[in-house]
Amino acid sequence: MTLTPETANTPAEVEAEAGTFDVVIIGAGISGIGAAYRIAEDDRSTRYVILERRDRIGGTWDLFRYPGVRSDSSIFTLSWPWEPWRGEEYVADGDQIRDYMEDAARKHGIHPHIRFRSTVTSADWDSATDTWTVHVTENGEAKRYRSRFVFFGSGYYDYDQGYAPDFPGLDSYQGTVVHAQHWPEDLDYTGKKVVVIGSGATAVSLVPALARRAATVTMLQRSPGYLFSMPRVARWMQPVRKFLPNKVSYAIVRTVALLWEKVIWVLSRGLPSGIKKLVRWQNTKMLPPGYPVDVDFTPRYNPWDQRMCLVADGDVFEEISKGSLEVVTDHVDHFDQTGIVLKSGRHLDADIVVQATGLNLLALGGVRISLDGNEIKPQDRFSYKAHMLEDVPNLIWCIGYTNASWTLRADMTAKSTARLIDYMKTHGYTHAFPHRPGGPMPEKPTWDLQAGYVLRNQHALPKSGTKRPWVVRQDYLADAFDHRFLDKIEEDMVFGRVRTPAQLTG
Repeated sequence: MTLTPETANTPAEVEAEAGTFDVVIIGAGISGIGAAYRIAEDDRSTRYVILERRDRIGGTWDLFRYPGVRSDSSIFTLSWPWEPWRGEEYVADGDQIRDYMEDAARKHGIHPHIRFRSTVTSADWDSATDTWTVHVTENGEAKRYRSRFVFFGSGYYDYDQGYAPDFPGLDSYQGTVVHAQHWPEDLDYTGKKVVVIGSGATAVSLVPALARRAATVTMLQRSPGYLFSMPRVARWMQPVRKFLPNKVSYAIVRTVALLWEKVIWVLSRGLPSGIKKLVRWQNTKMLPPGYPVDVDFTPRYNPWDQRMCLVADGDVFEEISKGSLEVVTDHVDHFDQTGIVLKSGRHLDADIVVQATGLNLLALGGVRISLDGNEIKPQDRFSYKAHMLEDVPNLIWCIGYTNASWTLRADMTAKSTARLIDYMKTHGYTHAFPHRPGGPMPEKPTWDLQAGYVLRNQHALPKSGTKRPWVVRQDYLADAFDHRFLDKIEEDMVFGRVRTPAQLTG
């Protein structure tokens, strides 16, 4: 398609024109690939491009390459409903997930639309033409794309820098320090003494993998978290998949997995004492007799105040029972040349220290957003239906759930985007943006988790109201019901067209 702008190209000589599209999708992860599929499914004439800063598909599942990386929810809800997961795994390894995404993108003709090594730096909306200009560094060259819509599938955290506390004495430590988010592919931990700082999903999946090759592995945690064991392979589903067509069996298995996760969430919030007892009973059963469960595996908070960590086949408890993994609940006092001195006075010898200490939240991948040259801050705007920003036209930001698989909301967002584009084409509109009714709106936390990465960055995300369509909920079933039966595309939306719009033609 060809764009005929009404204004002069800016900035001028330093950027090369890279093309014009109906939609620029940022990120070739679960969100971006899913958006591309839904947009093309709705209308194959819609032209899109995917800008991916890395060398290959995968997003999070390409970035995280530490040993043992795996899904922290059911792969049947993490996979796309339009591309059924064909494996038997309930919990899938990171490489399996990335390969699945790669295969899906090639199978559905999405891969040729991806431009790799393309880092988006800014995007500016021009209300004179109702178009976005997206500024990109592509293979070291400054370029710009023009589009009617921008879809951010860039997630919610900083890909460049994980969170790392400033530990006293770290500079004096003579061993190797790595952050799990940036795992060196050539790191040899065979026969080494390894200390992993952290007890979240990353640490829980990392330590059993390290324990199989390292001399010793210690998971150092300030306080315990909830660990819930699930089988890596869902044997209960095998008869279903054996006797029913793949699409039917996948739908059944996906629904069961979804409902199971929902039941655990509801019980955790409504009957926390019951879930506490269940988790403690399971942990005690899998740990060696006499293990101090209350010290290392009994959290001080209620279930799902922070994420519950999924343990595949009880591998963490298995390695503890073997003696290859130790869990230590204590605080870092300081580092010395050979390891870590704890507040209790104990010293942990370490050849390698792994910081599995969490993420830094980052809105829109750090891309600078401006409207007619005036920069806006996403955190100053209310979120609309958890995927658009107040008074920002033709911009979608895909954010998943904190208590369920990312893909559940990502797919809803993708379908809503396709529907909006189709509606605007049908009615001849060139812009659309959500606008709040007059008067102040009560706010609530966008994410109601007490996890460290949330508490450290409470104001990094857009604001949430308390009533639909301005409330951000962590309830897939409620959102799915609204999406199907209640949501009206015109609700709190402003539509319009410019008199002489930029022409987007095929």
